[in-house]
Amino acid sequence: MQRSILIIVVAQLFGTSLWFSANSAADDLLRQWHLQAADIGTLTNAVQLGFICGTLLLALSGLADRYAASRIFAVSAVGGALANAAFALLADGLALGVPLRFAVGLCLAGIYPLGMKLVVSWEPQRAGAALAWLVGMLTLGSALPHGIRWLGADAAWQAAILVSSGLALLAAGLIYRLGDGPHLQRRQTPPTLRLGRVVHCFTLPAFRASALAYFGHQWELYAFWTLVPTLLLAAGLAAPGSPELSALAFACVAIGSLGCILGGRLSQHWGSARVAAVALAGSALCCLLFPFTVDLPNSVKLLLLLLWGASVVADSPHFSALSARACPPENVGSALALQNAIGFAITIVSIQLGTRLVGDWGLDIAWLLLPGPLLGLLALRPLWRERTERG
Repeated sequence: MQRSILIIVVAQLFGTSLWFSANSAADDLLRQWHLQAADIGTLTNAVQLGFICGTLLLALSGLADRYAASRIFAVSAVGGALANAAFALLADGLALGVPLRFAVGLCLAGIYPLGMKLVVSWEPQRAGAALAWLVGMLTLGSALPHGIRWLGADAAWQAAILVSSGLALLAAGLIYRLGDGPHLQRRQTPPTLRLGRVVHCFTLPAFRASALAYFGHQWELYAFWTLVPTLLLAAGLAAPGSPELSALAFACVAIGSLGCILGGRLSQHWGSARVAAVALAGSALCCLLFPFTVDLPNSVKLLLLLLWGASVVADSPHFSALSARACPPENVGSALALQNAIGFAITIVSIQLGTRLVGDWGLDIAWLLLPGPLLGLLALRPLWRERTERG
């Protein structure tokens, strides 16, 4: 792997550890803050809403295509680290916790989409494979707080969150030193609100197919990641507050990074659209089958959760690659930011419904997520004939 791509994916791993840092302390927050399960969904959705607002700001203002992506990334990582640390050290309930998680999400908008743009700026001809590594690190970064919590099982819940803040500061330094790649030009005109220019990308059939498939994928992905600890408890695979819960939650989310990397390799032979279709089909099958495991051995339940975790995110980088290739180069950053904003708006609905209903539905909550990958497959159908990566 080229050195610049390695730096970007490591920075993505460190920076996106902010995303689910609060979820790693869910058991402690439920107990100490006297919360309900749906309140954890509220904290998660505060991050999602902040991310949406940030991506819309980048998309509609043109900032993502006007200023150096590396500088936006670095500033955002520092801001996210500070807001995340404030959550650990200052918050004592939802009243302060929610706005601080919103601030973390706002800053993540300058990390994830801008990380995609940085990858394209360094490796435009191998975007699918390179973005697979990037999203793999996003996945591992999302799982990382669970892993940190597992390793420091005897430490206070604030410790895992503060470690995430430290990693985000390292990410800022790495990307600031790297700078932008040579293959994407920045706009030379002052940023203006050009909504029509970005929305025009949705009139392009290839971009529209990729974006709509991505929206179906988003209905499932973040709700699954949010629900993983609850699914483990409902399936009888771990006890509340146990080190096993953190370890298994880490495994079920982190395994998605391997799915992303494998999908990136396969995309060089199959094409991004076919890899995305296989991943969508795999996660849809896991959604369908998981409720039927209620009376099966724990080993079967865990295996299906791991397969679900591997397939649920393996398609994500390929939607970014397909969309980036389908829209004009000067609008790549803004178009990807808008696509992300809409996709994450969808996650708010599925996360809120999932966390509110899982207590009554149990393992059947998987069926709430099933329409996402099924609709994604339908939307992606026009692109299934793609055979090779194209820049």
